[in-house]
Amino acid sequence: MSPRAAGLAKEAGYTNIKVMLAGVPAWKKKGYPLYASDEFVNRGNIVLIDLRAREKSRRSRIPRSVTIPFSELDDRLDDIPPRAPVVLYSDNAEEAEDAAKKLRKEGIKNVSLVYGDLGRWLESPAASESGPVVTEINWVRKPGRGEVSVADFTRALSGRENAVILDVRTPEECEAGAFPGALHIPLDELPRRTGELPVNKKIYIHCTTGARAEMAYRQLIKDGYRAYFLVADITCDEGACEIDE
Repeated sequence: MSPRAAGLAKEAGYTNIKVMLAGVPAWKKKGYPLYASDEFVNRGNIVLIDLRAREKSRRSRIPRSVTIPFSELDDRLDDIPPRAPVVLYSDNAEEAEDAAKKLRKEGIKNVSLVYGDLGRWLESPAASESGPVVTEINWVRKPGRGEVSVADFTRALSGRENAVILDVRTPEECEAGAFPGALHIPLDELPRRTGELPVNKKIYIHCTTGARAEMAYRQLIKDGYRAYFLVADITCDEGACEIDE
């Protein structure tokens, strides 16, 4: 999506344009912070963790929070589902960033922070709750409509599924590697190239995270294809690609 956005910016007259092709996966790999949208905090299928002391959390916290004080985080790491999207917040930005780095080191990949920490959030009185805190995590993965499982995607790669793998990344991204046998059609070229896809097979779509794959899925479903999209981090290096849920 970023190259396409850069093209639109160029058409609008901008000249000093850069594109970070490696995107969010590379940003996370470097350990830099990510911030969740307010919508994701409010409605996403997430584990929302309040890193403050229990007494502070009892007085005022973001709804749906699980209270795990920063001082206890090391002892609770095994309680956090490694595949869950985890959103952290505190009243100390440095503490929240340290907690995010700690979780990533433990193999929890999908970690972000509440933007502006608790102070910005509580500017709206309706955005908080109080009372006895929740300390136990109860999270169940809920695949979105149209998602293909990693297991089924892997079976298709090995030829054990009657499906075509569609890669909608940019040509520049594919230079680092691609899945053997995958059909490559960049997302921005898909509307005029759908005729290259078989109508008698499932279409399993991937990009680097799932965002563009979902956009392609919506396009193909509208056009009558049996399409599904993969939500996973896909990294390619020296010709080989790996899937990381």
